[in-house]
Amino acid sequence: MQLYLRLAWRNIWRHKRRTIIIVLAMSLTLALMMFYDGLMNGFTDVIYGNAVKVLGGNIQVHAQGYREQASSIPLLPLADPQAVVKAAEANPGVDGATLRISTGGLVTSREGAFAVGIVGVEPEKELKVNIIGQYVKQGRNLTSADTDNILIGKGLAEATGVQVGDRITLVGRSQHDQMRQRTMNIIGIFDLGMADIEKQTVYISLAEAQTLYEVSAPTEVSIFMKRLGQEAVVIKNMKSSLSGYEIESFQANYPDLASAINTKGGVMNVFSVIIIAIAGVGILNLLLMAVYERTREIGMLGAMGLRPAQISLLFVLEGMMIGLVGIAAGILLGLACNWGLMQVGLDFTAYSGLASYMALIKDKVYPTWGTEMLLMRASTIAIISVLASLIPAIEAGRREPAEALHFV
Repeated sequence: MQLYLRLAWRNIWRHKRRTIIIVLAMSLTLALMMFYDGLMNGFTDVIYGNAVKVLGGNIQVHAQGYREQASSIPLLPLADPQAVVKAAEANPGVDGATLRISTGGLVTSREGAFAVGIVGVEPEKELKVNIIGQYVKQGRNLTSADTDNILIGKGLAEATGVQVGDRITLVGRSQHDQMRQRTMNIIGIFDLGMADIEKQTVYISLAEAQTLYEVSAPTEVSIFMKRLGQEAVVIKNMKSSLSGYEIESFQANYPDLASAINTKGGVMNVFSVIIIAIAGVGILNLLLMAVYERTREIGMLGAMGLRPAQISLLFVLEGMMIGLVGIAAGILLGLACNWGLMQVGLDFTAYSGLASYMALIKDKVYPTWGTEMLLMRASTIAIISVLASLIPAIEAGRREPAEALHFV
């Protein structure tokens, strides 16, 4: 086998131009896939990452028994919320952990009544990790000292016909299932560019929510991650140090969003396989042409005593080696391309109006290294290069030595 490997390695460099063309085709294909993966992961981090932040964080921690009553949004105080925050922020992948009180209720104005989620937050701490406070376009953001003040979305403001400075009535359910009503002053209006999301939730200060809904302690800890996909590790670490809490990722709390991410990943994988398959056809064509260019060489190998199977093996090894060289070159090219884009980012904010979810792109998109699926991509390139060499290899093995030696 060592002899065949040496012959195959020598042969692929005897025709440098042809080999370089094939390697270039493979490396560009792999580099394109790495760029594609990196860019899609960047989009996922920006769009879905911001969506997760708006909805309530990557991970939520509740008191034991919350999941059984989740549909009614029960107000179950946490036994030691500060210990939960400390355990969460001890993980390097966590951007921040905030205390919350979440319940359901109604907002009423002269235009009617609208069902909303009512969330009591730590405004100053939320501002660092949640984009809601960062996009207050009218008025100002909440502060921890605010009482009788409320922050609402532009979509809800337009639906209720109110503006900053107006007063609306907030109705919510207390810990003891009693309805509590209070007239609140609209202190600010946030604008995400997504009216449906802006209608769903209103925000008040944590202290105000605790007093209004008679809760002895915060009912939720929202944990915000630096990147999507690290939730499982953090949950595992927290469960090992905490007991008596339900710790769940956004996949459990927002299954529709998790399904959208998984569906997007599946569609993108199919698309990438199609691209690689198209490139494989080109590689097959190049290797097949190489057989016809080397007809006399094939005849010489047969005249020297190599059997058809051995000649075929030699061509398969050549295809495999070209594939490995192409993979190595593609990885280097892909890493270099993504590294450059990671430094400058790609600005897609001009296209934020093309679709509703694009409004969540609030800044540049920064691709990742694109190595998340590198093993699968590289393996696919290697398999295609071997499979593409099979037809030429079989064709080479069928050549009669006498006929091939007289080929011009």
